[in-house]
Amino acid sequence: MSDASEWCLIESDPGVFTELIKNFGVNGAQVEEIYTLDDDTFSALKPIHGLIFLFKWRPGDEPSGKLDVENKNDIFFAQQVISNACATQAIINCLLNVNSEDIQIGNELEGFKNFTAGFDPANRGLCLGNSESIRTVHNSFARPPLYELDIRGTGKEDNFHFITYIPVNGHVYELDGLREAPIDLGPIAEGEDWLKAVRPIINRRIEKYTEGEIHFNLMAVISDRRTKYQQQLDQLVEAGMDTDESASEICRLQMLMQEEEEKWERYRKENVRRRHNYVPFIVELLKILAKEQKLVPLVEKAINQAEKRATKTGEK
Repeated sequence: MSDASEWCLIESDPGVFTELIKNFGVNGAQVEEIYTLDDDTFSALKPIHGLIFLFKWRPGDEPSGKLDVENKNDIFFAQQVISNACATQAIINCLLNVNSEDIQIGNELEGFKNFTAGFDPANRGLCLGNSESIRTVHNSFARPPLYELDIRGTGKEDNFHFITYIPVNGHVYELDGLREAPIDLGPIAEGEDWLKAVRPIINRRIEKYTEGEIHFNLMAVISDRRTKYQQQLDQLVEAGMDTDESASEICRLQMLMQEEEEKWERYRKENVRRRHNYVPFIVELLKILAKEQKLVPLVEKAINQAEKRATKTGEK
C-alpha cells in the first residue's frame, strides 16, 4: 500500500459519515447506525442503498463469496491502496453504485467516476489515494493530536477494516478494498428484499469471532429522511383532506422532521467538538488549580473515591 501518513484515521460514527458525504457534494443521503439485524430495524430505515460494516480484520480470512473478476454487472470498485483511507474507500465504493433518484452524488464524485470509468480496480484505488479534493474532505475529520509519549508499541494493536454491501442487478455484492475484485455473494430471490439476503452473511461473519467480543459496527446509507418526510407532508397538504386522521399525520411528520433537524444539528456540534483541541484549555485549568493550591486536594479526593468504589466492588 502507499504511504498513509497523509490520510488520517476517522471515527466510525453516523454523524461523521453523514457530514463526510455532504462535504463530498452528495445530496439526498445520510448514514444511520444499526444496532440489531431484525426486520423492524431495517424497515424503519428504508430505503437502504448500502451497508458499511466495520470489523476487526484478521489475516487469512477467505472471501465470503466468489470474486467477480470479470465484473459482470459493471460495478464501480476501487481497491484500497491507502490504509487510513479505509472509511472513505468504503463510502465511495457504496455511493458510486447507488441507483436512486433520491441521491445525487454531485460534481466531484461524478467527475471521479467518469474519469476512472475505464480503469481497473487497482488504478481506481491509486486515483482515489491521489485525489487532493477527496483527501482534504477526509482529513477535515482528523482529531487534533493531544500529546505523544516515547513508548515502544507492543505490536498487538487491532486492525479494523470497512467493507460495503450493496445490491446490484439481483445480486448482493461485498466490496472489500483489500480484494482484487467485487465479491458476488449470490442472487437475491425473486421478490425478496436484498436486506433479507445480506443479513445471514453479516451474521456468519460476526459468528467467526469469539463470543463476547465486540469488534463490529454496522451503518446504513439511506435517503435523507428530512426530504422523505417533507415530500409526504407536501402530498397531504396538496390532497387538501380536512380530517382528524390527516391532521394527526401532518403533526406526526412535522415532529419527525423536527427530530431529524435536531439530530443533524447535534451531528454538526459533535463534529466541531471532535476537531477542537482542548489541550491548551486543560493545561491552563491545571495551572490555575495548582496556583490556588486546589489541584493536589482534588487529586487526593479522586484517589480516595476510586479506592472506596474498588472496596465496595471487591476490586483492589
